[in-house]
Amino acid sequence: MQLFSVRDAIAEDLDGAVARLAEIGLQHVEPYAFHERREEYRRAFAAAGVTAPSGHAPVIRSETPEAIFDAAAALEIGTVIDPFIPEEHWQTADQVADLAERVNGLATLAAERGLRFGYHNHSWELSTRIEGRHALELFVEHLDPAVVLEVDTYWTGVGGADTPALLRALGDRVGLIHVKDGTLDGDVLKQQPAGSGEIGVPAILAAAPRATRVIEFDAYAGDVFAGIAQSLAWLTENDR
Repeated sequence: MQLFSVRDAIAEDLDGAVARLAEIGLQHVEPYAFHERREEYRRAFAAAGVTAPSGHAPVIRSETPEAIFDAAAALEIGTVIDPFIPEEHWQTADQVADLAERVNGLATLAAERGLRFGYHNHSWELSTRIEGRHALELFVEHLDPAVVLEVDTYWTGVGGADTPALLRALGDRVGLIHVKDGTLDGDVLKQQPAGSGEIGVPAILAAAPRATRVIEFDAYAGDVFAGIAQSLAWLTENDR
């Protein structure tokens, strides 16, 4: 479960929000900006009995990425994912190559601490075409095999990609996928529990059988904890 989904509840009561997720049945969570609240996260995870195999943090543009990786190691977060590089940095082949070079260097830095490092997409890495291909595909060609891809399968669809085909092409490069549903127009206020929207979640799951599933909502019109519980129940029933 990506904790960004319950960011308002976390802002009010981090311990209570994590405890609620554990009560729903989640055993693993994916925190965001964990380096800013390291001790609070440590306490909340221990109290709720959950672990954080992966976590999001703005590593690529950080002047002190070592501090982020050290925080991850302290929280036993094995895979650190940078969740966002703005659209303007994905417009040319040279930009994409430079970005990949930065990511490769950070992956080496992470490995020195026994961690893995990777990237999470939004829509523009797919909607932007360079030499007839999605910018994300060009990016992957420049990446060291050690770099982890966390494919957000909602945003790939919004970006115009055939998500199952993309996942099959990327293969084992994909370590994690964000599972969410909604409409393909990109209106996050229309996001729905997994299996109830236009994203085609069953085919996506089948195309990435070994990738870790991470439930997420960018926004949700109802009670987000109820939406999370519904997504978890659907995945439990349908992800075979």
